[in-house]
Amino acid sequence: MESLDRGRRAAGLGLVVLAVTGGLTACSGSPGGDGGAPAGAGQAAGGGTYTIWDPYPQFDDSSDWVKLLTQCGTQAGVTVKRTAYDTTDLTNKALLAAQQGNSPDVLIVDNPVVSTLVEAGVLTSTDETKIDTSAVSPNLLAAGQIGGKTYGIPIGANTLALYYNKQVLKKAGVDAAAVKDWASMTAALEKVKAAGKKGITFSAIGTEEGSFQFLPWFWGAGANLTKLDSAEGVAALSLWTDWVKKGYAPTSVINNTQTTSWQEFATGDFAFGENGTWQLANAKKTGFEYGIIPIPAKGGGTAPAPTGGEFVSVPVQKDIARYVASQKLVTCVASTGNSLTTTTTLSYIAPTEEVQATQVEQNAELKVWVEAVKAAKGRTSDDLGTKYPKISEPMWKAMQAALSGSQPPQEALTAAQATAASAVQ
Repeated sequence: MESLDRGRRAAGLGLVVLAVTGGLTACSGSPGGDGGAPAGAGQAAGGGTYTIWDPYPQFDDSSDWVKLLTQCGTQAGVTVKRTAYDTTDLTNKALLAAQQGNSPDVLIVDNPVVSTLVEAGVLTSTDETKIDTSAVSPNLLAAGQIGGKTYGIPIGANTLALYYNKQVLKKAGVDAAAVKDWASMTAALEKVKAAGKKGITFSAIGTEEGSFQFLPWFWGAGANLTKLDSAEGVAALSLWTDWVKKGYAPTSVINNTQTTSWQEFATGDFAFGENGTWQLANAKKTGFEYGIIPIPAKGGGTAPAPTGGEFVSVPVQKDIARYVASQKLVTCVASTGNSLTTTTTLSYIAPTEEVQATQVEQNAELKVWVEAVKAAKGRTSDDLGTKYPKISEPMWKAMQAALSGSQPPQEALTAAQATAASAVQ
């Protein structure tokens, strides 16, 4: 599975979180299961077999990723048994295993899932396991913070920015460097349309992917997820709606996933395409010259975009002596020394400024992504936790209503706010 799929998983988990949380209640007390107790359970922390579950089934035992896990096990004085699942399956299995007392020793999960697992009592805090998170950028760490405690450490991050077609912009007389705010962005789109080309494509589908792509504009207006129908929130949705009405963005955005949106940009007809770090490899295959700029905030500067990426965490164990080796495994996997290899393998931006600087030194193209990640924020940050999916769904429904023309942005978001407020009480 390519990094694109990881990016799509990162952006598409909100509904799964709700479904899984419900599923946990439904299967309470279920016997058996396919998890099995971790081999070596109850053994001293100085040896034995320790289990690691991750969401990277695309990597086999010959990969750099699995070699790193094995190396970290050797350094910790234990044998690592690694199992990979796709993201949805991993979340389900982690919740079920916790119910049955069979949790893995180390669990690597998509950052929006952390709050769900914490609410279910699955994860330990970094205070309990003595995991040092001091080098991690606070905005990335926030995605794993609930109630003043931190649950795990980010292994890396991806986010969104704007890819642009240099030839299309040149033909339209647009300087990408001059796109600094919404006004200059809209002016650029107007010129592109006047030159006979297409403006911008993005994903506004009625799923978490749509919310994921809308958030930079929503947050970039100064809006807050606890007040969807604020003047700032309405301004963000009005921006997108106006772009579609004026033909700056195609009506297909309503059904676009991040994949189909990318496919539109890759035709070479569009000036801009909103997409993620995971598309870098595909960008090189388009056959045209491209560039990347941050998504602009309404009044200028870089808009906060949502973070994708996983946290390395330690599930609760009956035998707390196991935390000693688990802490060593997590520290090794997330260490500065291994971070460059890890983030390169996973197509992520590192979670620490030191390694980010090295990434840019080695690949100048990553500079804009580092800037975007520094401005980014977690969807479950601000202590939203498991409230986020209950807010996101009404938000994407409002987007669909406004973009389809069935409701004006203010009316759509007012209804969305009423639904969200009722759901999170």
